[in-house]
Order: sequence, then C-alpha cells, then structure tokens
Amino acid sequence: MTRLPRQRLNAFLDMLAAERGAARNTLEAYERDVSDYLEFLGGTALDAATAQDIRGWLADLSARGLKASSAARRLSAVRQFHRFLYTEGLAGSDPSAAIAGPRQGRPLPKVVSVGDVDRLLGEARAACDREGLSKAGRLKALRMRCLVEMLYATGLRVSELIALPLSAATTRERFLIVRGKGDKERLVPLNEAARQAARDWLAALKEAGEGEGRWLFPSDGESGHLTRQAFARDLKALGGAAGLSAAALSPHVLRHAFASHLLQNGADLRVVQELLGHADIATTQIYTHILDERLKSMVRDLHPLADGE
Repeated sequence: MTRLPRQRLNAFLDMLAAERGAARNTLEAYERDVSDYLEFLGGTALDAATAQDIRGWLADLSARGLKASSAARRLSAVRQFHRFLYTEGLAGSDPSAAIAGPRQGRPLPKVVSVGDVDRLLGEARAACDREGLSKAGRLKALRMRCLVEMLYATGLRVSELIALPLSAATTRERFLIVRGKGDKERLVPLNEAARQAARDWLAALKEAGEGEGRWLFPSDGESGHLTRQAFARDLKALGGAAGLSAAALSPHVLRHAFASHLLQNGADLRVVQELLGHADIATTQIYTHILDERLKSMVRDLHPLADGE
C-alpha cells in the first residue's frame, strides 16, 4: 500500500475512534477490510476509484470463497471509508453509493421433528409426576409443561406466551384471542392437552397462594411475568433431559415447529400466516421449502403418469 492511501486509512480510523468511540477490535476489523480493498486497487488513486473497481473487488472476494455475509461486512467498511473521503473533501465522489450488496440467502428456520416434540412433551409431562419432588419443584415442572404445551399448540411468539393473562387458563373456548405486534388481535388454536396443562398449572398456582394476579406465568421481576430468558433457559434444560440437543432448542424453534408441522400435514400457507400473526405473507414464505417437498411428494405419489415404483 502506498503512502497516501495509508494516510487516508489512518485518518478514517482516527475518525472512527474519536467520533464514534470505536473499540480496538472494531478498528482492527475496519483496518483489515479496507486494507484488503486498497491492496486490490493497487496503484489506482483513491479519488479515481470507480463503482466498477468495487464490483471487481467483490468478485475477487467471491472467487476467494468468502461467504456473502462476510463480503457484505467488508463492503460496509469500504462504503464508510469512501463516504468519509467524500464528506471530508478528499475525493470528488463516492463510488460506493451505486453498489448493491452481495445477495444473502435467507437462512431456513431451525426445525425439530414431530418425534422430537413428542419426546419433549413426554418429558415435560413425566417431570410433573416424579417422586420426591418438592412443592417448588412440582410447581416449576407444571409451569414448564404448560408453557411447552401452549407454545406448540398455538405457535405464539415467546413475548406473547409469557405475557398471557390469567384468563387464558380458564377459557372454555378451544382458542385464545391474542394481541400481537401492531396491537393486532388474532385467534390461535388451543388443544385439549394445552387447556388441561393450563388448568393444572392454575390450580397449583392457587394452591401456592399466587393465583390471584394478572399474569398466567407470574414472576417477581419488573414486568410481573416470566422473562423470555428464564423460559429459554428452562426449555434447554428440559430438552437436555429429553435427550435433545440444547443448542438446537429455543422457544422460537418450537414456534417454527408449530408452523412447519402444520404445513407438512397439508395446512394452507395463508392459514399459517394468520396463526403466526405475520402481517406479510412474505415472512411466512420461509417455510415454502416444506411446501415444495410436499408438492413433489404429491406429484410423485398421485399423478397418473408417475412412476409406479
């Protein structure tokens, strides 16, 4: 790297440290990313760099095997560098302004199988009847069973689940009315297993003298109800006891399981959208890989010209 580009990079790093309070690790990452770009430019003067030069560098990153997410991070550093040069009057234009970032495929949601959920629910139910449980231990087991049964039955967001009102355990209906994002209400199903788990939990809660408050899952914390962190921690422990990978299990994974298992069994994508509370069906379309497999299976098994094998 020649002297002038190095001076420009140093000035950029000084700005990040002074004006944005960037940490040492952040500064080192910016220095690596921009240095790589400057090495690619070779002898091209910074004020003469073009959008085509940046595209060439991105193509070089791809050829080197960099993932789209890593290339996007490097491009972000170079964008900020060029914007700095332009705003400081060190370059007459910003060639990065016209550059689109590398396309990053949307990751598919982690999903557990129906068999895995059965094992999880079985462990949650068995934990409530174990011999030698203290009152506090049984209360915690009943709460966990209720949480897991209701989450898999309804597909609620974890924030919606932990903030359910006490009345959710006493409804005679086979559905709940949930107020979700944007203050929008929607109906979600409630199977008998979930309703029974809620009744058992509420009875135990009242027996412990705690069943007169506002929340179905009360807590001494600031919100007054169970936190998502506490639920996630207890869910991982339950998963471990059921022989599942704790790293692959979270409340959000169970929400995905609810949606995925419905689609696998023939549910319409629009229905799943309504149940999940997605405002835009594009959000629900992360599950279309499941529909694709089901459609392939239907064509293979049901089409009159399909192979008979």
